[in-house]
Amino acid sequence: MTSTASDAKYAASRAADSKPLEYLARGGFIGYGIIHLIFAWIALQVAFQGSSQESDQSGALQTLAGNGLGKTLLVVIAIGMAAMAIWQAFEAIIGESGEQNRTAIAERVLSGVRAVLYGYLAFLAVKILQGSNASMGDNSQSKSSTLMDSTGGRWLIGLAGLVVLGVGVGMAIYGLKRKFVKHLNTQEMTHGTRQPIIRLGMAGYAAKGVAYAIAGVLFVVAAVTYDPEKARGLDAALKTLAGNSWGVWLLALIAVGIAAFGVYCIAQAKYRKV
Repeated sequence: MTSTASDAKYAASRAADSKPLEYLARGGFIGYGIIHLIFAWIALQVAFQGSSQESDQSGALQTLAGNGLGKTLLVVIAIGMAAMAIWQAFEAIIGESGEQNRTAIAERVLSGVRAVLYGYLAFLAVKILQGSNASMGDNSQSKSSTLMDSTGGRWLIGLAGLVVLGVGVGMAIYGLKRKFVKHLNTQEMTHGTRQPIIRLGMAGYAAKGVAYAIAGVLFVVAAVTYDPEKARGLDAALKTLAGNSWGVWLLALIAVGIAAFGVYCIAQAKYRKV
């Protein structure tokens, strides 16, 4: 490692250990949990009331913007998401340990992906606060429609669908194998809270994994059938389930799992290693 790279890594490590950043990131987990609790409520409304509301994280943020108290909470969430993005960016640079094995490298890649996700949610929150009708589904559909008009665009959409499908499967495995537990300070948990929190995480990651896997399949279908409306991400996945009698109950189970993930995220505010 060059001296410049070493200095940059040291500076990143110092910044990552900042107490204000830690407190903001922990607050961000609470905000992230609230987003998923509202997301779960929207999914239940889509399942049993046929709601046309955006059924993804952007829909949850738009719901918060509906009143003064929600807008205030949206500001707090935007700050928390930005702090989480910065924290995960530092983790991507320095890693959680000095090891350079495959697991450590994979964790740094995941941290980079999380940094992008949290940063995007912070961006969406700001756009919604500014009065923009920011929609993850509309954005995905628009980009897919543009790609389909170009040579090889449908192949790219199909490839993106396979990637999202893989992410969904990986997320479910990550949860069911309890790989997230290594990021928690389980020694600080009481005997009565440890297992419930772990089970919430397992259910939450599994439910989100199923939702992402369905979204990935729909991306592939969109590419094959030349139908950009199916390439709306989680919104299309959940509404597709709601359109089938058997899918309604699967959607309800996914909604319960997403709610479990929301509660797990709130628990992470206290027990996550930051």
